[in-house]
Amino acid sequence: MDATRREALVGAAAVAAMAGTAGRALAAPNLGSPVKTLFWTASVTPCDKNLKFDPGAFRDILAWFKHCGADGVVVLGTSGEFPSFSVAERRQIAETALKDKNGLNVIIGPGTSNIAETIELAKHAEDHGADGLLVIPPFYYNDPATEGLTRYYSMLFDKVRVPINLYHIPGTSEAPISLELIKSLSSYPNLAGIKDSSGKVDGYKAFVEAFPDLNMRTGTNNNLEQAFDHGMGAILADGNVFTKLCADVFTAWRAKQDYKPALEKLRTVQRDMRGMGINSYGPMKYALSLQMGGPQTYQRPPHLDVTPEQKAAIKSALDKIKDMA
Repeated sequence: MDATRREALVGAAAVAAMAGTAGRALAAPNLGSPVKTLFWTASVTPCDKNLKFDPGAFRDILAWFKHCGADGVVVLGTSGEFPSFSVAERRQIAETALKDKNGLNVIIGPGTSNIAETIELAKHAEDHGADGLLVIPPFYYNDPATEGLTRYYSMLFDKVRVPINLYHIPGTSEAPISLELIKSLSSYPNLAGIKDSSGKVDGYKAFVEAFPDLNMRTGTNNNLEQAFDHGMGAILADGNVFTKLCADVFTAWRAKQDYKPALEKLRTVQRDMRGMGINSYGPMKYALSLQMGGPQTYQRPPHLDVTPEQKAAIKSALDKIKDMA
């Protein structure tokens, strides 16, 4: 991205940040605080052609998210390819986000299956001003016992004071966040809530009804109605490609307007682009770069680059979305 466009985006983000900073809390708000309904983008992590983390591109992406209406970003989550980066790289990525957040709230994902490394990354994020953490359970191990997960998380809670969100993504982690686990950790004052990426409506409702004082953010847009009904927010991978469409849903809801048309528009375009692989890393990053007007960014194996056919289809689809505005 050229310097002029970068400065314009950063400037717009700074103005938006100044307008929206007042009254904002950290990631563990009081019940009923407007901050509970924040829209967070589950950010990608850009790499250059040599598959090195690209901090300049990441700064541009963060400014773009703010410009398009995101309230916050989650860095080094699933969309951020956290397992693909070393501890040293993850520290660099976190520092870049926290230094150049332009008024965005920032949650960092420090999770690994190695509790010592998780604690190291969590303390690093806390020391650099993270608003919260999103911590996936130790993955790879099939269905670990609740007692084992309690011990893992307790060791982390004992070392940091920054708000911690548990990451429920059982299809990937093989370690679901259960109601029993949340209850076992409920005495920790910095237990902020969860991100529920299971996509199951009944499961999400069970979380918010059992723990209404916590911020039970949905990780999928099919649960947004339930999230709004309970005054909760969302962390969405959709926010990478459809940042403004996601923000429009939240803007309408906060204004006590009918948000359903904006939500249906979001779901329609997301559904229409699913066949182009828009939920995978290469197409997602390509679509983001097209909208930003910047160079294409890349991802590490095993994730594939976007194909020429996907590029053409994505460009056509994004042009149609512009016409819908």
